[in-house]
Amino acid sequence: MVEKSHKNAEPTNGNMLEVKDLKQYFPIKAGLVQRVVGYVKAVDGVSFSIRRGQTMGLVGESGCGKTTAGKTILRLINKTSGDVIINGVDIYAIKHEELRKMRTQMQFIFQDPFSSLSPRLPVSEIIGEAVKEHDLVPKDEYDDYIDGVMKSCGLQPYHKDRYPHEFSGGQRQRICIARALALKPSFIVCDEPVSALDVSIQAQIINLLKDLQDKHRFTYLFISHDLSVVEYISDHVGVMYLGSMVEYGSKADIFRNPLHPYTQALLSAAPVPDPAAKRNRIILEGSIPSPANPPSGCKFHTRCRERMEICSKEIPQTKEVEPGHQVACHLFN
Repeated sequence: MVEKSHKNAEPTNGNMLEVKDLKQYFPIKAGLVQRVVGYVKAVDGVSFSIRRGQTMGLVGESGCGKTTAGKTILRLINKTSGDVIINGVDIYAIKHEELRKMRTQMQFIFQDPFSSLSPRLPVSEIIGEAVKEHDLVPKDEYDDYIDGVMKSCGLQPYHKDRYPHEFSGGQRQRICIARALALKPSFIVCDEPVSALDVSIQAQIINLLKDLQDKHRFTYLFISHDLSVVEYISDHVGVMYLGSMVEYGSKADIFRNPLHPYTQALLSAAPVPDPAAKRNRIILEGSIPSPANPPSGCKFHTRCRERMEICSKEIPQTKEVEPGHQVACHLFN
């Protein structure tokens, strides 16, 4: 039975989030009777944890399942199998009413700040709608509370009556962050929150997220394909390929000593802010296979320059090569 007083529950191991063998398969239907003929394995057995107050970066090519993993973790879409523990609570084991109460603890910042904001609502309603729904503050304190949330995100009170189309991209992303923060969450999934912004605005938003984390001890799952941003904001990094986690470790482990050939290829493609520096670029062969029909054995073997005969036959097991640094590759098995 789930405790109803989970609001301030502290996991005994210090982890805000624990994901165990999470799978998200989408059925492929065909024919007149729409018979299931296969599955798209968007997330295929992913496991990791995030300690309270820290940030984990989740990286990989487009289509690898990063966003689907984030939505499944927050139960925005239902899992196929696996466990998701947030703040000590198994969110797939609780009923709808209990999940509704827990929604204030976990929030999602969407990738596109324009399409995720209602064009028919002023900023004050966008930020405060859920605050009213969950009755988080007394009515006589509501206006001051919204003003405080907006100021903490770099927005001014006179912005309250404006609509999303009247703001720049950076300001719209600040509105999205303010909407998430207004519910006083403890865990936030940031789905490429700066990918649609100019570089100078990206820096402002990233610094805002870090400042808010230092102040409120937020825990972030930061989804991105920009390795420089991930290196700056993350404590730990997970690398996904075709729905699977191929490498996981601390920021220093991943960026200074990448083990998996896919991680090495990603880092070799990242630009270096030094015109004199040269990096040996690793060019991957072919394109990402379909998640509906992934290769046998190691999913990456069709593009890997280090592939061996065993790679096409057996799925590599995840091995801890050094403390906290895990990799799923036959080179280490």
